Amino acid sequence: MTTLRELTKDRHTNAERQEFVKILFSGTIDPKLYATYLYNQFFMYELLEECAVPHGLLSNMPGILRTQAIRADFEELWGQDNPTFPPVCPVVKSYMDHIMKIKDDANLLMAHLYVRHMGDLAGGQMIANKVPGAGKYYQFEDAENLKAAVRLKLDTGMADEARVCFDFATQLFKEMMEIANTNK
Repeated sequence: MTTLRELTKDRHTNAERQEFVKILFSGTIDPKLYATYLYNQFFMYELLEECAVPHGLLSNMPGILRTQAIRADFEELWGQDNPTFPPVCPVVKSYMDHIMKIKDDANLLMAHLYVRHMGDLAGGQMIANKVPGAGKYYQFEDAENLKAAVRLKLDTGMADEARVCFDFATQLFKEMMEIANTNK
């Protein structure tokens, strides 16, 4: 039987091949650039998780929520006393608008949780020791059980929406690369 992972492999691979991902994996990413990435991720995760909770999509998954961990990592690297904030990439607004359009459809939201949270549970573990700071974003108390809990809520009918989420992630990586090139 074909899995959701197999059905989205092309988009996943495209996202992973972006130049910004190479910077994330390099172990040499500038802390302010990484903080900018976290800042952009924060808004997307916050809205996604807020919309998922009423549907019970995150129940029985203690420790899966990432918003506060992302915020903590951002504040550590950016500094709580810094009076300015990083730029918000245009794709963040587009993503948030999209989530608001689908917020009443649990299956569509679950496709986004799959791409984002399963990615954090899996590939994020390879990034965790490469980024500056504490890396709370990628720390899970029981990653294997969380992966299993996410898998129980998936079906292949989520493939189209998961592809949409991968496209948003790819666009964020491209826009982050523009910021990286601007700050050289």
